[in-house]
Amino acid sequence: MVLGASYDATEKNRAFCDKFDFPFRLLTFDTASGAAWDATDPADPDWPRRITYLIGPDRRIVKAYETVAPAGHPAEVLADLRAHTPR
Repeated sequence: MVLGASYDATEKNRAFCDKFDFPFRLLTFDTASGAAWDATDPADPDWPRRITYLIGPDRRIVKAYETVAPAGHPAEVLADLRAHTPR
């Protein structure tokens, strides 16, 4: 399952997903939730930073991607997912 999260309002997230035809849901987080996931910008806690977590079947974080480059990021995450998926 893939989920995204943003500090934006639910309606804004829905419109963003519709505009870019996302095949996954984009959740609305508040700043406290973002802080709990270490997803806030250290310079401005009201602003999120882009981070991806690969979470295993045991619900533990397998890998955190601190730097997200949109061009190659999906392929990187998929490769790691395949490497961590039991066969």
